[in-house]
Amino acid sequence: MDLVSLGYLGIAIAAFLAATILPFSSEVVFTGLLIGGYDPVWLVVWATIGNTLGGMTCYGLGYLGKIEWIEKWLKIPQEKAEKWKDKIHKYGDGFAFFSFLPGVGDFIAVAAGLLRCRWWVVLVSMAVGKLVRYLVWMEANQMVM
Repeated sequence: MDLVSLGYLGIAIAAFLAATILPFSSEVVFTGLLIGGYDPVWLVVWATIGNTLGGMTCYGLGYLGKIEWIEKWLKIPQEKAEKWKDKIHKYGDGFAFFSFLPGVGDFIAVAAGLLRCRWWVVLVSMAVGKLVRYLVWMEANQMVM
């Protein structure tokens, strides 16, 4: 399936998948749609929504507390999940802002769930972080184009 051909739905799906179990880059789809003439603001909106929903899915898996699921579906070893759980506990629920970071974002979201962080603080913090990520990506692309 070509996600670029799905337009705004494609970027939402790509961003969702990138924030969950697949090693996937939503930035490639974002850039393809930007080159294709799609409105950059709407791309940011849909990418942020999709990526936030994907991150909250990781949070939900963590909240369920089934380390077997986390290891199986997210490929996150128990030791790493526990390490990030301790960091989030130390810095608070707003640490979910950093779930946009490549490589560690899934750990942060899962740990927030394991720690039973307040879902609404995690949701807002995560959405803001992901919004900033896509705004920066949009600006970087527009400077190049």
